[in-house]
Amino acid sequence: MKKPLSICVYCGSRSGASPVYTQAAQSVGWWIGQRGARLVYGGGHAGLMGAVADATLASGGQVFGVIPRALQSRELAHNGITELHVVDTMHQRKALMAQESDVFLALPGGIGTLEELFEVWTWLQLGYHDKPVGLLNVSGYFDDLLRFMGHTTSQGFVSVEQHALLQVGTDTEHLLNQLAALAQRSTIDGGYAQI
Repeated sequence: MKKPLSICVYCGSRSGASPVYTQAAQSVGWWIGQRGARLVYGGGHAGLMGAVADATLASGGQVFGVIPRALQSRELAHNGITELHVVDTMHQRKALMAQESDVFLALPGGIGTLEELFEVWTWLQLGYHDKPVGLLNVSGYFDDLLRFMGHTTSQGFVSVEQHALLQVGTDTEHLLNQLAALAQRSTIDGGYAQI
């Protein structure tokens, strides 16, 4: 049996100031479920994390969550998902999520979401994996970050090629289709290297 496409979604454990963020998380979950894919995420029930997980489940998809023991109560671990893995550390959480994923996608979130995005983007440009990395720019949420990343390129700290490794879009379906097509072309087997 063919393994389902596994999409790792990084997003906030809060819902944010606008309902458009929850709507975007739900649209990602619906896309995953309707295509028989699998969501890999941080295992929480609250905020955008809960919205993407619930939408994936409601549309027939599988959900693989990973949460550190210390965050089980703070992020309200989602006990209704397909698989919930409780680990000891954030490092273990991120490593297991990366290992289980074919694609990485960041939605609006806080510093944890940004840290996860930049880690997998960095590792892609270093050649530790060849899995596509995407950013869904919901209602201009990431506009200032993208402007700053342009500044890092113009100032010679990030090359044009490194910058171009991040797939950015505003349309959920178009971006996810693009990431899924890129995942089909991945050639490195075995996931992340040890750092």
